[in-house]
Amino acid sequence: MRPIAVIIDPPRVDREFVLVQSELYLGGDGEPGDLAKMQAERPDAVVFNGYVAQYAHRPLPARAGERVRVWLLDAGPNRDSSFHVVGAQFDTVYREGRWEGRPADPGGAQVLSLTPAAGGFVETVFPEPGHYPFVSHAMVDAERGARGVFEVTPS
Repeated sequence: MRPIAVIIDPPRVDREFVLVQSELYLGGDGEPGDLAKMQAERPDAVVFNGYVAQYAHRPLPARAGERVRVWLLDAGPNRDSSFHVVGAQFDTVYREGRWEGRPADPGGAQVLSLTPAAGGFVETVFPEPGHYPFVSHAMVDAERGARGVFEVTPS
């Protein structure tokens, strides 16, 4: 069964994406998974929306100057997520039913840290066209597949 996220939207933004981070503990042929790998916290892959590095191969689109919201759910079952976009700063952070930053607040954030079963969203405005990588900032998990790219085109 695939994890799902239920979203009740705040005010509209220009673009919106949902990323569910989860781990895969692959079992042998015909087996549903490998319990020993899960107990040892050694996943075969850590993924966004079920597939290894799918957004590195099919980047998420945006335009420079657009407000982009990214919803995140850490479906686990074991590993924390620290969602980070290289070259962008989050001016809006909402975690587990609580605002942690809004555009009018001073400062910004670099990551949205979530424990398993937790969720939230971040917002950013990409200042210029380019490729903006995103990762789970646990770099071993990014190498296992929890990575992708925003492809930002001119407005």
